[in-house]
Amino acid sequence: MLFNSVHFMIFLPVVFTLYRLLDNKYKWMLLLAASYYFYMSWSIGAGAVLLLLTSISFYTALQLSKSTELKAKKRWLWLGITCNLACLIMFKYSGFFYSTVSGLMNGQESGAATLLHNLFVPIGLSFYTYRLIAYIIDVYREKMQPEHHFGKFALFASFFPIILSGPIERFSVLSAQLFSPQKLNYNSLSSAVRIATWGYFKKIVIAERLAEFVDPVFSVPQNYSGGTLLITAFFFVVQLYADFSGYTDIVTGVARLFGIELSINWRRPLLARSLVVFWKRYHITLTSWFHDYVYMPFVSNSRSYAFWVLNIFVVFLISGLWHGANVTFIVWGAMHGFVYVIEVLLNKKIRFSKPFFIVGWLYVIAFHTLSLIAFRANTTAALGLIYKKIFGFNYSLSQAIHELSGIHSFFPLALSGALIVFLFLKELNEEFLFSAGYKRLGSFARAVFYVIVFVLIFVLGKFNANEFIYSHF
Repeated sequence: MLFNSVHFMIFLPVVFTLYRLLDNKYKWMLLLAASYYFYMSWSIGAGAVLLLLTSISFYTALQLSKSTELKAKKRWLWLGITCNLACLIMFKYSGFFYSTVSGLMNGQESGAATLLHNLFVPIGLSFYTYRLIAYIIDVYREKMQPEHHFGKFALFASFFPIILSGPIERFSVLSAQLFSPQKLNYNSLSSAVRIATWGYFKKIVIAERLAEFVDPVFSVPQNYSGGTLLITAFFFVVQLYADFSGYTDIVTGVARLFGIELSINWRRPLLARSLVVFWKRYHITLTSWFHDYVYMPFVSNSRSYAFWVLNIFVVFLISGLWHGANVTFIVWGAMHGFVYVIEVLLNKKIRFSKPFFIVGWLYVIAFHTLSLIAFRANTTAALGLIYKKIFGFNYSLSQAIHELSGIHSFFPLALSGALIVFLFLKELNEEFLFSAGYKRLGSFARAVFYVIVFVLIFVLGKFNANEFIYSHF
């Protein structure tokens, strides 16, 4: 069931109506049933995997809290972590490792995969395993007490707005809201509708329109010039952001209908002036997860400066591999790790002032665009070909427009450009509060804006129910 499908448009009002009619003590039961129905609409087998990992994590956390000896606590800790990671590796990375080994033995890139990988990969697996691992570690660190009610813990693990692509919420933050329903007032309802509407616009209009050019070009990059590939790479930067942040806006609005506030996952990363700032704004809950559960455990045990730098780089490599079982994702992670470390080292000696905003922004956009080619390329061979054409610096704007117009005619191309400008104007307004001086317009102007956005969804939207990009991660 996709958030942009007819199925969901029927599912949500039914669940919302029942939720508001039920007594508070039964609301969590409805959400649990709805969450498993939502998730198992993808695959019954995926639901079984979710239930298994939920059960293991619930039990190991209870045993952790009961254990008095450090050795016993560590055994339960590693049992819980290992079970979650083993399941993640088995489903998501078994095909990758098989293909890599097979390719090395045969001397060429292999597209083979294991039988298990071919059967299915539970959707959203990376997101909920990371939430479960965080829960186990937090109990081990005695940051919180474990949940003793299995049904309520199962709701935390499966809550339908965040099960597919996050945000990666912590139990200590989400549980209190799930089990203590809040009243819905006008302000929360209107804000839920606004943020979800903008999310649908970003996904159905902006991301899907850009995908019309991104997908064909990256499918056969050998057929296009370097200029076309570079423009399309920038299109993908905006497509990915609109797709994933659009998803987050939708689920934030949906969760707010049930009185639940989700963590902020995006803070206008495409306006960042440095890569360090970019990663403080981009996929925030994943970045904080890596910081708290991968980076800090190693850094806290070492005072070596070289080890600190190496650990940053390794975290980015792991982040790349988390995004997908492909060498290209590791390349993307390595590129970000390398530039991030350089930037951190330079920032100790060089301080950039505000007038360098444009320069910093162009640098981040340029690097992000070039690095995301590795994120989007289908194979390492395609990645090498694209970089070879781009760094050949043989660009022709007229040729690029001609090639892109040949995919879907000039109007969709011009529309895509206009949508990118529209997105950046809204982001700039939020960043610098340009409209703050026009208080007289206030709520009326905001209402008109979202009515226009709502209408544009139906006028310009692509209602082909494409999956969200990050649901595969």
